[in-house]
Amino acid sequence: MKFLSDAPMRALMTATLIAAPGAAVARDSNTKDSDTRAWWNIVTYLASDAMEGRDTGSPGHARAVDRVAGLFEKAGLQPMGDAGGFRQVVPLHESRVEKTGTSLTVRQPDGSGIQLHFLYDVSIRATDALPSHIDAPLVFRGYCANSDVGADVAGKIVVCFGGRRAGMPGAAARIATVTAANAAGLINIDDIGYTAEQPSWFWPVAYARTIDLRGAMPPASASLPVIRLNAAALPQLLAGSGHASDALLAEAVAARPLASFDLPARLEAMIAVTHRDYTSENVLALLPGTDPALSTQPIVVDAHIDGYGIGEPVNGDSLYNGAFDDSAYVATLVRLAQARKAKGFARPVLFAVFTGEEKGLLGSRWFVANPPVPRGNIIATVTLDAIRPLFPLKILTVIGSDKSSLMTNVETVAGRMGITARADHELERGMIDRTDAAPFLKVGIPAIAFMFGYDNGSAEEARFRTWYRTRYHKPQDDIGQPIDFTAAADFNRFFYALTGNIANAAERPLMAPPIAGK
Repeated sequence: MKFLSDAPMRALMTATLIAAPGAAVARDSNTKDSDTRAWWNIVTYLASDAMEGRDTGSPGHARAVDRVAGLFEKAGLQPMGDAGGFRQVVPLHESRVEKTGTSLTVRQPDGSGIQLHFLYDVSIRATDALPSHIDAPLVFRGYCANSDVGADVAGKIVVCFGGRRAGMPGAAARIATVTAANAAGLINIDDIGYTAEQPSWFWPVAYARTIDLRGAMPPASASLPVIRLNAAALPQLLAGSGHASDALLAEAVAARPLASFDLPARLEAMIAVTHRDYTSENVLALLPGTDPALSTQPIVVDAHIDGYGIGEPVNGDSLYNGAFDDSAYVATLVRLAQARKAKGFARPVLFAVFTGEEKGLLGSRWFVANPPVPRGNIIATVTLDAIRPLFPLKILTVIGSDKSSLMTNVETVAGRMGITARADHELERGMIDRTDAAPFLKVGIPAIAFMFGYDNGSAEEARFRTWYRTRYHKPQDDIGQPIDFTAAADFNRFFYALTGNIANAAERPLMAPPIAGK
C-alpha cells in the first residue's frame, strides 16, 4: 500500500480499520467464525499504512509494539519485559549504504562506462569498514570455490555465480575464499535457476543496510566490498569478454563446470556509508500455567513484528506493509492470548513478539542471550513466520522437523485435523536458519516453524511461487492481497491445539541426537 505521509495519524487509523481494506472486507464473507474475523482485524491494524511498514526501530514499529503490548495487557497476561513492563529493549548498531553519494560504473578499456543502477542492478553489503572508493579490474571465477580462486585475483574484484544449492559454496564460503586471496571485492550473481524463490526477481531491493546487536564483533571481512548483482545486469559486466551471459547462466543453473576468465572492464565505485546506534523492542508476556509442578517449564510461542518499512518503490508503492510477513502471525499470538485468558495450559506460555527478524534474527538472538526466565527451563519454541494461507491447508511443511521430538507433537495434532505434516523438501533454502527458531536451536532448546505445503507441480505450488515472485518482501504483501480465510482459520486452530499439546504433555520435548559427521 502506498505511504500516505500527509494524512493525520488518527484519521488514517480510523480509515484503515473501517474502510481501507476494501477487497478484504468484501472477502470477509468467507470467514466462517468470530475468531478469524477478530484475527483479521488485528492483521489489518498492524499491516496498515499507519504503521509505515514497522521497520526495526522506527516510529511505526513503536506504534505496533504499543498496540500489541496493550492487547496482551488487556488479555490479562503478565509483563515479562524490562523493568516490569511488556517491552524488552534491544540495542542495535546500523550501517547503511546511502543512495546519495553511491555510484558504480563498469569502465571499458576505451574509457566508456556503463552505470549500474544502485538497488536495481546492484546492492552492497553495508559495513562501517567499507572503502569509500573502489577502482579495480574484474575477473570471473566460476562458483568461487577454493579451486576457482587463486593468488592471481589479489587486488581484483572477483565475480562468481551466487548459487545456494547443493554442491555450491555458500555465501560465507565465497567471502572467505576471496578474502583469503586478497581480492579487492566480490560480486555475487543472483541464481536465476533457484526455483524455490528466484532471488533475481526480488529487485529492486528496499535498501542496503546491515543492522546487528550493538557491540557485536564485525566480520573479519568487513572491509571487503560484497556486491549483489541482478542477473539481468550481467551483460554489462561481460561486455567485450567474448562470453555471453545467457550461455554462462545456463551452465551455472545446470551446475556444470564454469570457466575462469578475466574481464576487460574495471569497476569504479564510490560508496557513501552512514552508521548510527539506536534501540528497538521485543514484546514479552506470560500466560501462567495451571499445574504448580510444571510452573517453571514455559513454552515460548513467537512471531516477529518488524517489517521492511519504507524503501525503493515497486510498481509505484514504496511502503512494505508486511501483512503475511509477519503481521498475520503476531495477530495469531494475540488471538491465542485472548482466547486463553480465563483458562491457561498446564505449563506457562511465554508470548514473544520479536523485533529485527528481517535484519538478522536480532530480537530472538537478544532474547536467547537475555531471557526473562532461566534459559534451561524453556522446554520448546514454536515460531510463526510468513506461513502464507494462499490455498487450503492440506499439507504442512515443518521447518526443523529433524531437530527435535516436536515433530511427533505436530503429527499428532495435524493428523487429527486431516493435515499431512511433512519435512522440508527444499533444504537448500536454509529456512530453519532464517527464522527466529534458529537461536533457540543453537542453545539446545527444541524449536519448530511452518509453511503451507504443496505437491510438486501442483496448482498450490504455482500459487506459492507466484506469491514469492510478486509479493515476498515487497510492498504488495499488504492487506489487499488474495487470502484463503478458511485456510487461515485452519492454521490458527492447528497452532492453538499444538500449543496445548506441548504445554499439557507429561514429558518435555527433546532435542534430536546429533547426526554423525554433522
